[in-house]
Amino acid sequence: MRAIFSHRLHDVIQAQLHGLTLPSSYIVDLPADVKRRIKALKNIQDKHSELEAKFREEVLALEKKYLLKHQPLYDKRAKIVKGDVEPSAAECEREDSEDEDGEEPKPAEEPATKTKGIPEFWLTALKTNGPISELITDKDEEALAALNNIKYSYLPDNPGFKLEFFFDDNEFFTNKKLEKTYFLINSPDTAYGDVVYDHAEGTKIDWKEGKNLSVTVEVKTQRHKTTNKTRTVKKTVPAPTFFSFFTPPKPPAEDDDGEIEEGIDEKLEMDYEIGEIIKDKIIPRAVDWFTGKALEFEENDDFDDFDDDGEDGEDDDEDEDGEAGADGEKPAECKQQ
Repeated sequence: MRAIFSHRLHDVIQAQLHGLTLPSSYIVDLPADVKRRIKALKNIQDKHSELEAKFREEVLALEKKYLLKHQPLYDKRAKIVKGDVEPSAAECEREDSEDEDGEEPKPAEEPATKTKGIPEFWLTALKTNGPISELITDKDEEALAALNNIKYSYLPDNPGFKLEFFFDDNEFFTNKKLEKTYFLINSPDTAYGDVVYDHAEGTKIDWKEGKNLSVTVEVKTQRHKTTNKTRTVKKTVPAPTFFSFFTPPKPPAEDDDGEIEEGIDEKLEMDYEIGEIIKDKIIPRAVDWFTGKALEFEENDDFDDFDDDGEDGEDDDEDEDGEAGADGEKPAECKQQ
C-alpha cells in the first residue's frame, strides 16, 4: 500500500515556501458559469475519494484474512530454516528443471558434520534485494547472520503494519526480537487513492559493550600548547548500519515553525519503502530471494512498456477531441459545501 509523505510534511513545506506557490490565474479568471461546473466536479471527486477510502479498508481486511491463511506456511518455513524440524521426503520432492540446465543432479555427499537448518537464510535473502543490500555493511552481516525469522502483522486500530525480526544469541546485542511499526492514515481526504504516512517507531537496541554498530569511536591525540603534554581523546560518531532502520526518521511536527531537516522527505520515503519491501516482497517470497530467483521478476519491473511509434498517449488527444455534452440543465449537485 503506497503512502503519501505526508499532508503534515507538505503543509510545513508550503508554509515555508510562502508566496512561491502561485495560484492558477487561469482558474481565477474563469467565467462564473465555468467555476460553477468546477464545483460540481469537486463534489464528484469527494464522492470518489470516499469510495477509495472504503476500497482501501476492504483491501486491508482481505490482506488480514489471507495473512492468517499464510501464517501456518510461514511458521513451517521458520522451523525448517532454524532446524527445529526436518522436512519429510515427500515435502522435499520437487523438480526444478529451470535450475538444472538439462544436467542430471549429482548425488549429495554426506558432510562430516551435519548443518542445522539453513544458515544465513534471512541474511542472504535481504542482501539479494538491491535497496536493502545497500544498507548492509560487512559488520552488519555478522549480526544479521543470527537473524532466524522475520514476521509481519497488521495493527488492530490502524491501517499500518508491524515487522518483527527474531535473533539467536549473538555477540552484538541482547535483544531476542527487534520491531518496526509503521502508522498510517486512511482518510477520504487523501489524494490519489493512497494512505498517508504518519510516523514509525522502532525497538531500542540493547548493544553489548563495544559492539554498537551504529557508532564508531575516533581516537585523536592532542598536545597541550604550553606544557607540551599529550592526551588521547575518544569521540563517538554515527556510523552507517542496517540497524539504523530501527531508529526511524521523525517527520516534522504540525506546529513546528523551525527549519526542516535537509532531505527529511527522502529519508521518510526511503524508510517506508524498505519496510514495504520487507513486508510485501521478502517475507512472502523469502526462498526466492535466498536463491536469487526473485531477481528475474525485479529485472522485469525495471522496464516500462512504451509505444514504438512515439511516447505513451501521443495519439490520445486526437481520439478524445470532440464536442462536449450540450445539456443545459442545472443539476443540484453544483451546490458546494
